[in-house]
Order: sequence, then structure tokens, then C-alpha cells
Amino acid sequence: MQLLQAPLAFRCSVSQSNARAAHVAGKSFSEPIFAAAAASFLSPRHFKPAFISYGDALYSSISAKAASSPASVTEVSSQTAEADVLKALSQIIDPDFGTDIVSCGFVKDLDVDKESGKVSFRLELTTPACPVKDMFEQKANEVVATLPWVEKVEVTMSAQPARPLYASQLPAGLQTISNIVAVSSCKGGVGKSTVAVNLAYTLAGMGARVGIFDADVYGPSLPTMVSPENRLLEMNPEKRTIIPTEYMGVKLVSFGFAGQGRAIMRGPMVSGVIDQLLTTTEWGELDYLVIDMPPGTGDIQLTLCQVVPLTAAVIVTTPQKLAFIDVAKGVRMFSKLKVPCVAVVENMCHFDADGKRYYPFGRGSGSQVVQEFGIPHLFELPIRPTLSVSGDSGVPEVVADPQGEVAGTFQDLGVCVVQQCAKIRQQVSTAVTYDKSMKAIRVKVPTSDEEFYLHPATVRRNDRSAESVDEWTGEQKLRYGDIPEDVEPEEIRPMGNYAVSITWPDGFNQIAPYDQLQTMERLVDVPLLLD
Repeated sequence: MQLLQAPLAFRCSVSQSNARAAHVAGKSFSEPIFAAAAASFLSPRHFKPAFISYGDALYSSISAKAASSPASVTEVSSQTAEADVLKALSQIIDPDFGTDIVSCGFVKDLDVDKESGKVSFRLELTTPACPVKDMFEQKANEVVATLPWVEKVEVTMSAQPARPLYASQLPAGLQTISNIVAVSSCKGGVGKSTVAVNLAYTLAGMGARVGIFDADVYGPSLPTMVSPENRLLEMNPEKRTIIPTEYMGVKLVSFGFAGQGRAIMRGPMVSGVIDQLLTTTEWGELDYLVIDMPPGTGDIQLTLCQVVPLTAAVIVTTPQKLAFIDVAKGVRMFSKLKVPCVAVVENMCHFDADGKRYYPFGRGSGSQVVQEFGIPHLFELPIRPTLSVSGDSGVPEVVADPQGEVAGTFQDLGVCVVQQCAKIRQQVSTAVTYDKSMKAIRVKVPTSDEEFYLHPATVRRNDRSAESVDEWTGEQKLRYGDIPEDVEPEEIRPMGNYAVSITWPDGFNQIAPYDQLQTMERLVDVPLLLD
């Protein structure tokens, strides 16, 4: 088959989410300089790559408009002032995305009055638990205040509404949850529930809206580790939904709060109970739902991973070799299901006595998990009597002693989870996009640094669903000529961390896994003129 060529076009070098638009006074200003450049077809042999910053591009485009139109001096001055502010703010780089906050779309409701020197705007971050929100606010005040005509700067901080990347495909109870984090060990008795509860209350202390789901029906831990005033789940008779209980602002659901104690039932029944508890609960808007996973890698764990769009997983282990063997199974399970493991917590690592540090269970299990599976972050928890006591008393350690060493470790873990979830959401939301100017589908799989382009018709012809391939014989039902060469996708939506859903003009919804996209015939000689 002859490789297809994409038309020559320009590509903006800044982050590609939100169509590269800056929001000014409630309006979206695209970069006309890039659009104009994309319209001209230059020979790549004679083209010299050039970098144009966002601020310069917007400033130049506004200046050009002012020169060519009969706008009043006041309008030109206002536009120039807005460009000055955006150019100043574009100096602030988000450390997680590596892109300036203007290109990330964080700047909202910009209002400029050059005559009085007053500037006001809102910074809408991805999460209220953003660990650098204070730095953003301070820097925004500083860079805008340096403009010679600015007398007063008002910065308001906010966060995006809680929502998953593909809410319409989820049960109603999960449609307003931004991130779902699994805390797993695949082995009982290593402190997984302790980590899950303290992580949840750490995130809540950082300003996030948080819930905890205790998925261990056989031995629920949550009723022991927290002390809500109402210890029974309630039903909404009209909606036939579950109303979670709360403790210190964190929403809680556990089979232990259902008035049944511990379950005595077979696996398929347990999977159904977990599904019902999780998906029919009125969680409301949550930034993070922490799931305390049950031990093992069986039906219950697989059901959770398949029903719930897990954003990331935190792995809990202890120093013993036996713990590593079981944890490795869990990491491999998450890897197969395309759930990124973002941190390892090694519990009961050491204790201090007589000025020395002792390692009663040996050393190296956590480091071995990090090295063997490439998980980027390792956190060590010491042996502390207070940590055990707090788990039995119903008050999490990070609440009982927020300034202690253990709380400090959980604070670091919380920052790690917030940053990694933000990165994952950004990578997933931009993994597969359609470039209309090039008439090509751009692919950059989150787990790879490689970026490539596919022809839309090639993607559509490679559908492997029952609509296109006979399930019994494997015979290809979709013929090459059935798909026109100029077909274009109408919408591309993420499907978890493993695939995208592509809607075509004929109404067909194609599920395209990343693994399959990586094996398709690619476009060659695609010019990347701006990088």
C-alpha cells in the first residue's frame, strides 16, 4: 500500500490542549499569526524553522489589526494592554506540564483598565490541591505589577469543575469525579488501608474534595479507622441511590457501613455488591476518590479496574521479600490494564532507638519495586506506635498529628499524587487529536515519547470490531473502498488510559486502542515547521 502524504502545514509549538486559545475577558483569542502561516504552502527545503512565543504572536497580531483597521485609539490601547498582561503572564511556567499558564488556558476573566492602571483576572487551576497555587498567585502578581502602567493587580484563584475526561461514558455516580486513585498491595497486613485513609485526609487538607471507597467487602477497615457521627449508609428512595457518610469533610462508603458487618458470599456476588456501592453512590463533585483495594488480583480487583476509570495507582509494600513477590503481581495487573503506578509506599521500614536506626524486616523491597517496574517515586514510613494507635482510634494520623514526621511523608505523597494525576490527565487528553490543517490524526501515546501521524482513512479501515470483522470467521466485512479517502473524524474522546473513541460522519463509534494505533501504517514526510 502506498504511504499517504499529509498536506504541508504549520504546527503551534505550545501545549495543544484547548485549541491553543487564550481566554481574555470571557472571549477566546486564537493565534491568527499561526493560522495565516498555515494557509501558505512553502517548500520544506526552503523553510527555516523559527520559534514564535505565544506572547509575541498575540502581541504582533493585535498590533497588525490595529494598524490595518480604523479602530479608535482607546480600543487599540485596551487590546495592547491585554496583550502586555498576557505576555507577562506567559513567563510563568507550570512545572508539571512544562508550558506557560497562558497556553495551559489557566488565565480567565481578564479585565484591563489602562487609564486607572487596574488589572484583574482569575487563574483556574486543574485542581484545588495544586501544590504550587500559592507560587502561581505570587508570581502572577509580581510579573503583572512590573508593567509600567499597572497600579493595582487583583488575582483570584479557582479550580476547574470536578469531572472525568469522558463523563458521558460512565455511571451517573462517577460522572463528577476528576481522579480515581487506587491504593493497592495485593497482600494483606502491609498497611494498605492506613495509607489509603491518611492519603485521602492529606489531599483534603490540601484543599481538595475527597472521598474514600473501601472495596474490601470481606474485611472492611474503614469503620475502624474513621469515626463518622452517622455510621450507617442511607438510601435516597426517589433516586434509589446511596448517600455516603462523612467524617471531617471526606465522604465515606464501606460495606461495613451497610449494617451487614463482614460479607460471607461468593466472588460473583461480591463483585456485584462492590459495583453497586461504587456506581450508585451520590459522590457529588470530587477531585479525588481514593479506593482502598482488597488484597489479591482476582475477579474483584479486575472488576474494579474495568468498571472504574482509574487515573493512577499507589502501591503499598513492606521490606520483606514475600511482600515484594505479591506486590509484583499487582503491578503487572495494573500494567496490563494500562493503569499507571505513580508511587510506592514502603511501610514499617525502620525505627529509631538509642540514637540509631534499625531495620527489623530488612531493606530493599520498595527500592526493588521502583527499579524493576520503573515507578518514579518511593516513600518510606517508619514503625510508629502512634500510627498504629490512630488506625484503631478512628482518627487518622495526619489529623491527630499534622506536624509530625508521618504527616510530612504523607504530605510529600499527596503532592506526588496531585502532580502525577495532573500529568496523566494532560497526556491522555492530548494523546490522540485531529489536525484539520494537515488532515491527519496526531498520536502521542502517554507511555512513549514518540509522536506520529496517521491518515484518517487508514484508522477507519483498521477497525477490528464486529461491525468490520466477522467474529466467527475473521473475514473482513469492511472493504477498502467503503471508506472515502477524504473521511474526517467528527470527535475523538479518551477511553481510559488505553484507547480513544472516534466518532465518524456515518455515526460509527470506533474504539481504537493505543497499541493498535502504534502498529498502523504511518504518514511520512510530515513537516514539523514549528517546534
